[in-house]
Amino acid sequence: MSAIRDLIWDAIRQADHVLLSLCVAANLYGIALIYSATRWKEAFHSFPLKQGIAMLIGIGLYFVISQFNIQLLMDKWRWVVLGCTLFLLLLRTPLGLEANGNRAWLHIPGIPFNIQPAEIVKLFFTMLLAYLLIQFKNTKELSSIPSVAKLVGVLAYFCGLIFVLSSDAGSALIYVFIFAFMVWVAGLKRHWFALALGFCAVVGFVGWRLLPTGNRWKARILVCLDHNYDPQGVGFHQTRSYLAIRSGGLTGQGFLNGSLVQSKYSSALPERYNDFIFSSCAQELGFIGCTLVILLLAAIIIRCFYVASVASDAFSSLVCVGYGGMLIAQVGLNIGMCLYVLPVIGITLPFFSYGGSSIITMYITMGIISGIRTRSRPNWLKDHPSVLRGGGKSSL
Repeated sequence: MSAIRDLIWDAIRQADHVLLSLCVAANLYGIALIYSATRWKEAFHSFPLKQGIAMLIGIGLYFVISQFNIQLLMDKWRWVVLGCTLFLLLLRTPLGLEANGNRAWLHIPGIPFNIQPAEIVKLFFTMLLAYLLIQFKNTKELSSIPSVAKLVGVLAYFCGLIFVLSSDAGSALIYVFIFAFMVWVAGLKRHWFALALGFCAVVGFVGWRLLPTGNRWKARILVCLDHNYDPQGVGFHQTRSYLAIRSGGLTGQGFLNGSLVQSKYSSALPERYNDFIFSSCAQELGFIGCTLVILLLAAIIIRCFYVASVASDAFSSLVCVGYGGMLIAQVGLNIGMCLYVLPVIGITLPFFSYGGSSIITMYITMGIISGIRTRSRPNWLKDHPSVLRGGGKSSL
C-alpha cells in the first residue's frame, strides 16, 4: 500500500504543474461558457457536469500518461499502425455515428460520451512521424526523394483513411498542419515546401473548376469570400456567429445574458456550446473575454514549445512540436470559422468546446508533453524533491 502511495505521489510531484494549471484554467473557463450556452434547453443541462467529469478523468490520465516513455511504443511501430487502422475502421461498423454529413464518432455502450477516433489516432500519427523523421535525419537523407516520398505516404495514408471512412475533412486538415510543422522544424529543405505549395495551388485550381456548382465544399468557401452568396443557407451558422461576436463589443452583454446565447431557439446561434463557443464568449464577455481565451490557449502552446526546447532527445522534441502545431491549427481554424473568414469544417476549440472525448484526448496529449518535461531533467534533480519544489528556474 505504501509503495502504491509513493508511486502516486511521485507521479503527481514530477508532472509539469505549470502546463496542468494552464489546461485546468482553460477547461474551467470552458465549462463556465458551456453552462451559459446550455441553459436554454433542459436536455443540455447535464453537459457542464459531463464536461467536469471528463476533466477529472483527463487530469487523472495526465498524471498516469506522464509516467510513460512514449519512445518504447515506437519499438512496435507496426502494431501501432495496425491498431490505429483498426480503430478507424470501427467507424464503418454499427458503432459508428453520423452527424452533419460526417461519420466521425463511435458510440460504445457504457461510455457516457462519443469517441472520435481521428482525435486519438493523431497522437500516434505524431509519434510515428517523429520516429520516421529522426531515422532520416540520422542517415542524413531527410530531404532525399525516397525519404520525402515515405513521409508524404504516411500523411496520405492517414488522411486518406480518415476522409474515406468518415468524410471528416477538418480532422484530415489538422494532420496536414501537424505534418507541416514537424517536417519544417526537422529541417526538410525549403524547396520541398515551395513544390508542395505549387502542387496544392494547381490541384486546388483544377479541383475548383471541376467541382459542380452547389457542391458543399465549394459553397462553404464561396460564402466566406462573399457573405451575400447564401447567408440563409450554407452561411447561416457563420452569419449568426458573426452577429453574436459583433453584438458583444468590448465587455459583452453579461454572463448568462447574451441575447443569442440564451435564446430558446436553436437557430439563434447554432452549436453555441460546441464549434461556436468562441462566439458565445464574444457575445456575453466581449473582446476582453475572448482575449482571455486566446491568452490561455497561447500560454499552453508556448509551454509545449518550451518543453520541446528542453527535451532530452530529438524525438521527444519533435513530438512536442507536433502537438503544439496541432493546437495552433485547431485554435486558428476554429476562431477563423467563428469570425466568418474560414469555412466551417467542424473543428472544436481545445479545452473550451463541449466534448468528453476531445477533453480527455487533450489531457492525454498534455500528459505526454508533461512526461517529456519530466525526463528532460537531469537525474540528480529528479532525486531531490526539495529542489523540485524550490522557487528557482529549476522548479519549472
